[in-house]
Amino acid sequence: MKTCAVQAVLDKIAGIRIGVIGDFCLDVYWEIDLARAEVSVETGLSTRPVRRQRCSLGGAGNVAANLRAMGVGEVSVYGVTGVDPFGYQMRALMKPLELRTDGLLEQTEDWVTHAYIKPIEADAESGRIDFGNFNRLAAATADRLLARLEQDLPRLDAVIINQQVVDGIHHAERLQEGLQALILAHPDKLFLLDSRDLSGRYAGTIRKLNACEAAKLTGRDCAPQDVISLEDARKAGRSLCGAWGKPVFVTRGDRGCLVVVKDGETVVPGLHILEKTDPVGAGDSMLAGLAAALAGGCTPAVAATFGNFVAGVTVQKLYQTGTASPDEIRRIGADPDYIFQPEKAEDIRSARYAGATEIEFTGEQSPVGIAVAHAVFDHDGTISVLREGWEKIMEPMMAKAILGPRYATADETTYHKVLNRVRKFIDNTTGVQTLVQMQGLVRLVVEFGFVPGGDILDEHGYKAIYNQALLELVRQRLEKLRRGELAVEDFALKGAVEFLCRLHGAGVRLYLASGSDEADVVAEAAALGYAQLFEGRIYGAVGDATREAKKIVMDRILTDIGPGNIRRMAAFGDGPVEIRESRKRGGLAVGIASDEVRRFGLNPAKRSRLIRAGADLIVPDFSQAAALCGLLGIG
Repeated sequence: MKTCAVQAVLDKIAGIRIGVIGDFCLDVYWEIDLARAEVSVETGLSTRPVRRQRCSLGGAGNVAANLRAMGVGEVSVYGVTGVDPFGYQMRALMKPLELRTDGLLEQTEDWVTHAYIKPIEADAESGRIDFGNFNRLAAATADRLLARLEQDLPRLDAVIINQQVVDGIHHAERLQEGLQALILAHPDKLFLLDSRDLSGRYAGTIRKLNACEAAKLTGRDCAPQDVISLEDARKAGRSLCGAWGKPVFVTRGDRGCLVVVKDGETVVPGLHILEKTDPVGAGDSMLAGLAAALAGGCTPAVAATFGNFVAGVTVQKLYQTGTASPDEIRRIGADPDYIFQPEKAEDIRSARYAGATEIEFTGEQSPVGIAVAHAVFDHDGTISVLREGWEKIMEPMMAKAILGPRYATADETTYHKVLNRVRKFIDNTTGVQTLVQMQGLVRLVVEFGFVPGGDILDEHGYKAIYNQALLELVRQRLEKLRRGELAVEDFALKGAVEFLCRLHGAGVRLYLASGSDEADVVAEAAALGYAQLFEGRIYGAVGDATREAKKIVMDRILTDIGPGNIRRMAAFGDGPVEIRESRKRGGLAVGIASDEVRRFGLNPAKRSRLIRAGADLIVPDFSQAAALCGLLGIG
């Protein structure tokens, strides 16, 4: 979906009207700060002081908030609250959103507003405190709710049915029967159901459900944490779509969404998110985006893609059931990074090789007959291993920066929490500019809060610390090279230099694009003896995080050869950036799943990462250059 297509959806939804009937909840976040704790005189127990309290709409309320945030013209809500402070707070949060709340009723007996208290201590959420688990919907309340919805139906373009809790409105038989009658009486009205427990109810609705729920409804015994394969999700989706006679949306976490309609299926891939994510409310955001796009007349596949963008925005908002604005949706939709073939990436048993070689076809694009004329190479880990071990330098450097004055004294739990976040961040950002990684480090330092604001460096300051340690390692290795103690082969991937010479001799134009500083890349390529093969086409970071060397090179090649010849371009790299950039532009993406310590053989972790980034071929090194050249049409 292009930026213009995202804007077209946003334009369509601006004039629509959507109703939401469901379980309206309140999420309450208590930020615990034990610095002010004291021992209670009455109980002798330590107190847990709340420094800050935040409230946000949850459940059906979050769906409604998302609809309004993304620009839906009018949103009406239909649900029940108790006569209590949580109900008052919920209405107060709805007021600035300009939700129509005539259908949000109060029940005085046997009903407490659904509220979920989430204490946050030391950057971690502890045991939740729940309200509303013993609710019982009165028959009179159900009748009033249904009457209100029936009155409004003629002016609504769509109705979202949201069921979140076992003690909510939808578990009342009277409400179920009345709502089902309304659905059947209005077959031309768009009803979209998202239910944790009742996906089999409410005939005549379009359903959104996760893969485990779909599998269970088709007779499979599975737990929420079980991995449901794409094929099993397809079987379940086809069965349910056939039985229900309506489109089915099967969500699969970071594996995306499967859209099943009468005439076939579409797999909408998941989004690759670099930052830490919080899945709370992501399903609500996806549902809101789906419903809005469908109500605006979009196809199911377009609606799922749009909903995916909405959820992609909100999962990056930590400790809140966030919403996505039109600007945020436009930004994430302008240049999305997708996750490709997660099943193949995570199961090496599915690997398919070219003859007796170690060259793996992923099945995304066949290279046969391409006749590559332009080849873009990443440097570190793809050709050179001079910087092998950079992660081992960046990891402790980032941990020290985040923990600051607490680095030496932090307890083991805190230390490993920081370390795990750092490792995941490094893994996700391999291949991007160092400066961009350091921008991420600044955000991590701020998020953890161990370093006083005045002591936090900017990205350039942290990069200087990292580079000093890394370049000292490189300097020592180059000295050994100059003294003859080690040879070029000790600092290059197996067969890499010979492969470059072979391509250059065949007339292929070579480009080197790195996330490291450009001057360092040029110097290292010269020291290893292959800089001249690139004929000046060596690109690296220039101290500007907005200029990504690999994107610049890809765009420049496109200008040189023209869009019609883009299939004659190949990108070689061990990181996701160059693979994604080639994939986006229609070139061939060759993932180098290198073992940088041995300099030959497969690194399974890189294989997985590169397939998810969209690689068409996976090779462990360049030892089988002749076979690789044959596949690429290079004589």
